[in-house]
Amino acid sequence: MKKRIVLLCMFLFGAASFGFGNDKIFSEYFRDATFRYDFYHVGTKGEERIVPDKMYEEGEWAGSLTNLVDTLNLGEYLFKVVDIKTNQVIYSRGYSCMFNEWQTTDEAASGAYRSFQESVRFPYPLHKVQLTISRRDKRMIFHEIFSCEVDPASIEIHHEKLFSGAKVISIVNNGDSHEKVDLVILGDGYTNDEMKKFDADAKHFTDDLFSTSPFKEREKDFNVRAVEVASQESGIDQPDRHHWVNNALGTSYNTFGSARYVLTNENRVVRNFASAAPYDFMIILVNTNRYGGGGIYQLYAISYTIGETPSTAWEADYVCVHEFGHCFAGLGDEYYSSSVAYNDFYPKGVEPWEPNLSANPSREGLKWRDMVASTTPLPTPWEKAKYDSIEDERAHLNPRAKDYSKHRQALLDEERKILEAQPNKNVVGAFEGAGYSSTGLYRPSVDCRMFSLSLTGFDPVCKRAIENMIDFYSK
Repeated sequence: MKKRIVLLCMFLFGAASFGFGNDKIFSEYFRDATFRYDFYHVGTKGEERIVPDKMYEEGEWAGSLTNLVDTLNLGEYLFKVVDIKTNQVIYSRGYSCMFNEWQTTDEAASGAYRSFQESVRFPYPLHKVQLTISRRDKRMIFHEIFSCEVDPASIEIHHEKLFSGAKVISIVNNGDSHEKVDLVILGDGYTNDEMKKFDADAKHFTDDLFSTSPFKEREKDFNVRAVEVASQESGIDQPDRHHWVNNALGTSYNTFGSARYVLTNENRVVRNFASAAPYDFMIILVNTNRYGGGGIYQLYAISYTIGETPSTAWEADYVCVHEFGHCFAGLGDEYYSSSVAYNDFYPKGVEPWEPNLSANPSREGLKWRDMVASTTPLPTPWEKAKYDSIEDERAHLNPRAKDYSKHRQALLDEERKILEAQPNKNVVGAFEGAGYSSTGLYRPSVDCRMFSLSLTGFDPVCKRAIENMIDFYSK
């Protein structure tokens, strides 16, 4: 397929197309239901193909009736829905996926091929539309990689209910889904006998989220529902420990070879259960006490739920909110010393699309320069070498040692003291070390929920990104 360049500036997709601004435009092109287009993402390093699978009508549309065309410019991919009669973009969203992460692994670099299940969801169109999917190149410019016509009257569209009568529990109800951010929480590895635990976990992690700014101040802009999903066996897969269970959603540790990375490629199963409730974003809680989780922009956030010991119970609270930062606002990891499965996830010299990472620390080029005081030096100094020495010591601890937890916590406490002692701890600047790279990438603040293993809050740049997303979905 011959690729064509798609304009990077989202403004051209929005204001230049329609200037969407009222629900009359929605009713002209859509009805109040959700269309789901499933496909397989297939390929290897440097090669990919979209292979169509199935189409579904889900329940009511949970999204905004006015903010239909994406103006946020986030995500590795962008899908657009184009009205065929007028050739106008009537819906678009940026997103990321498992496939683009896998392409940076050793397995993909070896030439191996893999396929991943994916979906795009949009309001149910009234007329034929063209669905296109584009991907960024290394210069962050979108190029179209897939296009197909979608006929909403096709007999190939599945209209049956998909969730098999799963019980839905309302945790937070603040009104009309079209004017709120709708979260759905699913559980994996909970048996029928453990549903009370799932219900309690869903409530606990909802409270955890809304105790963290800026979610705390914006709770009234959210609805939260939990869908009870029963697994045949308790827990989830742990391949490195030869522990396998029959869990409903297929979540597993050791994703891409990383011990703590928990994802699932059972997209169709996850989406079918999630369709029991109107939703914009998904959280999956896994019934296990092993540290781990994962989050991908516009896909889902996954978190373990039980502290390995009473003294480390807080770490599950950290993980859940941290991973939701990825899923919800497209925030990048600000840490750089922990082991990951990626190779050159952020190419040298290329400005990442994530709102809280930058490769350009100059006063003219830093993407959050409007938040930096004129007196703040760029790059912004901090005791990086001292911090790195503690991180290195922590990385070499033996997790099987009897005193592992004690020594690990002591080192975490030392790191905390270093961060708290920084003269620039309360300023927005450009602190070197971010995005899995010790040099060449910068984060906005010395500390943040996206940086350290702690219950510290989001830095001002991350808060702004979260606020922008809340506004986009609730207004």
